[in-house]
Amino acid sequence: MKKKLALVTGGLSGEAQISYKSAITVGNNLDRTLFDVYKIDINPEGWWYENAKGEKSKVNRDDFSVTEQGQVIHFDVVLLCIHGTPGEDGKLQGYFDMLKLPYTSCDAATSALTFNKRYTVAVAAFGGVHVAKSMHLFKHTPVAPSHILNELQLPVFVKPNNGGSSIGMSKVNKPDELAAALEKAFKEDDQILVEEFISGREFTIGVFKSNGNIQVLPITEIETNNEFFDFEAKYQGKSVETTPAKIDDEMKVQLETAAKRVYEVLNCRGVVRIDFIYNTTLRQPYMLEVNTVPGQSEASVIPQQVRAMGMSLTDFYSAVVAEALR
Repeated sequence: MKKKLALVTGGLSGEAQISYKSAITVGNNLDRTLFDVYKIDINPEGWWYENAKGEKSKVNRDDFSVTEQGQVIHFDVVLLCIHGTPGEDGKLQGYFDMLKLPYTSCDAATSALTFNKRYTVAVAAFGGVHVAKSMHLFKHTPVAPSHILNELQLPVFVKPNNGGSSIGMSKVNKPDELAAALEKAFKEDDQILVEEFISGREFTIGVFKSNGNIQVLPITEIETNNEFFDFEAKYQGKSVETTPAKIDDEMKVQLETAAKRVYEVLNCRGVVRIDFIYNTTLRQPYMLEVNTVPGQSEASVIPQQVRAMGMSLTDFYSAVVAEALR
């Protein structure tokens, strides 16, 4: 029997544009012999089912069902392709849990936790993972730049605490640049993270579960011409990504071990992408952040890593859905 799969895309943040690109790749690579695929678009105007002809009808939010040719369709599983809120921060996960509907991402608690960059590094640090020294600032309690400079060493990164895609992020090299960077980040979020810069090589690692086993995808090294891996570098081709990364065995084992540890400690599910800086002086990986709904557009890192592993995207997405249904 084919499973009825809801491919959920869109979102309520600036990252919706990336969500739509991801959904195209995933939709093109889902095994139609295993799944009947229904595209659901959640956007500021409402929750919509879009059929093959492009006709839109409203989703029944009481039970997350749709109507197709007079017939009510109930789903077996949800494949989440929403970056940002409400698909990456736990809101939809909580809704699907209440409906007892399986989905392909981390649960509500882990999604909410990892959407908060500071809480993510704090929990990872408890689990023995190396992280950069940082401060967590709130809009309602202003902290003077001079106080931050007493606590942390320049250069520092200033970034909105929630959300992804590096929007509102700055690298601060000089004391007089800090105030403007704080202001920029606070425009995006009521909480921000100020984090010491760690010098080293930057890597990103996809991790997923298949048959109950945690698997690490081939590691990607990211080299950017920009100051850091910002929105431009991520989505406008301003970075060089090498998959698999050219690294020695010791570094590979350390990075893979750290990535698996993060996945375990944060109780992740589905496919996640974890960013690291490897400090070559100390020979240690430092975790930067966790993406619980990583980009899946053709150029994105996860599809690159899946291909580098010698697996087809079709088999990969089938494995991710099978794990959600387990």
